[in-house]
Amino acid sequence: MITVTIVGTGNVAQVLFQALNANKEVEVRQVVGRSREKLAPFDGQVPVTTNYQELISADVHILAVSDNAIATVAKNMPPEAGLVVHTSGATPLSALENLDRSGVFYPLQTFTKGILPDLGIIPICVEARYGEDEALLLSLASTISGTVRKVTSAERKILHLCAVFVNNFTNYMYIIGTDICEAHGLDAALLQPLIQETARKTGLMDPKWAQTGPARRGDQQTMHAHLDLLQKEEHKQLYIIMSNAIKKHYGEKL
Repeated sequence: MITVTIVGTGNVAQVLFQALNANKEVEVRQVVGRSREKLAPFDGQVPVTTNYQELISADVHILAVSDNAIATVAKNMPPEAGLVVHTSGATPLSALENLDRSGVFYPLQTFTKGILPDLGIIPICVEARYGEDEALLLSLASTISGTVRKVTSAERKILHLCAVFVNNFTNYMYIIGTDICEAHGLDAALLQPLIQETARKTGLMDPKWAQTGPARRGDQQTMHAHLDLLQKEEHKQLYIIMSNAIKKHYGEKL
């Protein structure tokens, strides 16, 4: 049995709590938060507190807080806290340098309020200062995920950068597509099967073989027609940048 305390009440904290608290191999002993209001979703299930002086001892203390709060929260952790880990993709292990036993427990996924993803299929990347703590984190991660990897701070930073491209930037493209549909009185839901098929294909083949569209096939006429339809200058610039990037892979520029 691995015992855990979660510090934080946001999206990541809630997802980890749901998965860990339902796991027979793990005991969530406590959730620590900034206010009683934010602790409400956990209250009644496990002990909760807003006071770090009331921190309950556990094998692993998970700081599921925003990146800019990690160092500050770490300073509030008592010396006897034991292994303390953060969950950030962009923050190095050194952010916990004031703690002797420190590590990282990073679920490589996007988390949105009200939507609980299946952690069983989400990669969890772990890192620790000491080998025995790394082994502990690998064991903990393996209780809730089928994909667990040892990843250094430098490697995790690269993965986080890649995640911005494949998730954050891609989602913004969905926003643009939706806005353009709505501006012309079209139902953006018509795009959903296309979005889902594009994502499905990435699991079946290398993305470079899945690329389609006018830039991929060098269809200058269609690309210029699209530019004429775009009403916002920032959308035109994005269209040109993206099309030229694709063309650089497969052919001449727009």
